[in-house]
Amino acid sequence: MDLSRICIVLAHPEESRNVGAVCRAMANSGMKKLRIVGKKQDYDDERVRILAIHAAGIWERAEFFETITQATADCPLSAGTTRRKGKKRKNMLLLPEEFARQAAAVPGAAVVFGNERTGLTDEELAECTVGVTIPSHESFASLNLSHAVQIICYTLFRAARTRSPGYTPVPLDRLDAAVGTIADDLRKIGFFSVTGRADMERFWRSILARAALSEGECRYIEKIFDKAAGLASKNGASEPADQKAELNTTC
Repeated sequence: MDLSRICIVLAHPEESRNVGAVCRAMANSGMKKLRIVGKKQDYDDERVRILAIHAAGIWERAEFFETITQATADCPLSAGTTRRKGKKRKNMLLLPEEFARQAAAVPGAAVVFGNERTGLTDEELAECTVGVTIPSHESFASLNLSHAVQIICYTLFRAARTRSPGYTPVPLDRLDAAVGTIADDLRKIGFFSVTGRADMERFWRSILARAALSEGECRYIEKIFDKAAGLASKNGASEPADQKAELNTTC
């Protein structure tokens, strides 16, 4: 794992001092890429530097984005941190150690942390490919933002010597293009209704991101779905309406 390519993403942090504390937590584990969903002018430079101390360079090089999707587009894997479970909050939440093993298999990954008060919303978590949770006592489960960053960074630091798969997995923007192709082809053969497309795309994005596909594998999967759609169109084949409805509900 190349720690220099790990991105820590803060989604709309409120407190400037927390941003500074995050910089210091990152520096403790050798990570330098900070990305913030928000505007730089919303933060007090002096207050950030008070807690960043000698890690202020991370703040100076921080990048700012409008959405989580934009902030993680060049990463092959993005993990949203959350302590809350739910139907719309990923079917399975990884422990930090489990996520570290996945991150060790790719050349870079993004870890996304939500607002200090509310954490990641359902919509923000949906922009990530996996969910990660840090176990804590039920009587006081909420962690300080910088403490959560420290735990994740340290866990990744410990796993940094894990070997990579020997190739470069595609980033999320390339993966999203492949998912779009899959959804287009499934739509052509009548696999789901218009309202089922978003759920289907989230499913494939999550599965394929965990697979850490190479560019060649990504193209091959696209060709499979393109050919299947072409053959279905040529043969005029379509599945029964009741079967389509069942598949849409299940997915």
